[in-house]
Amino acid sequence: MAYIELRNVSKRFGSVAAVDRLNLDIAKGECVAMLGPSGCGKTTTLRMVAGFDDLDEGEIRVGDRMLSSSQKKYYLPPEKRNFGMVFQAFAVWPHLSVFENVAFPLRVRKLPDAEIMARTEEALRHTNLLAAAQGSPDDLSGGGKQRVALARALVIRPDVMLLDEPLSSLDPHFREEMRFEIKDLQRRFGFSILYVTHDQSEAMALSDRILVMRAGVVQQIGTPLEVYGSPANRFVFEFIGLSSFLQAGLSPSGMQIDGVTYPWPAGLTPPAELFAGAAALLAARPTEIDFVSEGGVRGKVLQKAYLGETIDYRILVGQTELRVQKTRRVAGPAVGEHCGLNFTRPHWYALT
Repeated sequence: MAYIELRNVSKRFGSVAAVDRLNLDIAKGECVAMLGPSGCGKTTTLRMVAGFDDLDEGEIRVGDRMLSSSQKKYYLPPEKRNFGMVFQAFAVWPHLSVFENVAFPLRVRKLPDAEIMARTEEALRHTNLLAAAQGSPDDLSGGGKQRVALARALVIRPDVMLLDEPLSSLDPHFREEMRFEIKDLQRRFGFSILYVTHDQSEAMALSDRILVMRAGVVQQIGTPLEVYGSPANRFVFEFIGLSSFLQAGLSPSGMQIDGVTYPWPAGLTPPAELFAGAAALLAARPTEIDFVSEGGVRGKVLQKAYLGETIDYRILVGQTELRVQKTRRVAGPAVGEHCGLNFTRPHWYALT
């Protein structure tokens, strides 16, 4: 059952539609990541949910509360929405102690001192900051400062947590650590999360579902596995994860790549409707291309890089460079050698 509802939500800046008729349902306790290139509308959507920007069209509800409605001309200000918000910038005040940074929203609400003390200590305990409570946030690492921002968002006991690129300024070690902490806090407190990020691995690790946007329009909403394994279109395929593309001429007997014709191997035939265009794009994940000793699409190894458990190959097929990634335990060709490639899970797209 939907807890957060966005219905035909639109926002324009002049003639540009930053968000165009977006529909989204988020369940209680669910984490939805919004993913897309810069300028796609994900942060604008988050700001409309937070109440920092009003919508031009549509409606936003949380539970039984109306937050914004263009038709009813209703707008609830941010301070009355009871949402926790964590930004990319740590936004901590160095002249206040860690405790006072976290307690600040409760002091603004003029809660009793005893309640402020209890709720602040609870938030600090759940973010592992009790020992640093009386110190300055300047004494903390980047991850520690972001914990202060999380604790300050938690202390109001939010209905929804809104996170806008909260980990992008952290180094990889702290970023991975904070992913687990955010997910753990969500399980403990049961709030819903709307999470904006450019980082695909972050979205995959944290979210129950991913919403992919492009130019203000939703391209796909699904679980991380659905979005990665069954992309709705070429944009989603190319944006999520690594990808390789080959332009191929199509005929009933086989495909032609840079003048070389290959008979159709099992499982490689494109959908029938693509044959009418005479050419299409064969797309594959680097991990879903195998080396074969006989047959397959012929190529030449240009580069070979060791990435720990994985070996990354750059293969030239005709005039196109493909990436192939295999575990280091798979014996692959050497640089300069020719090889055969088998596409184990191909995707086909119209050449437009």
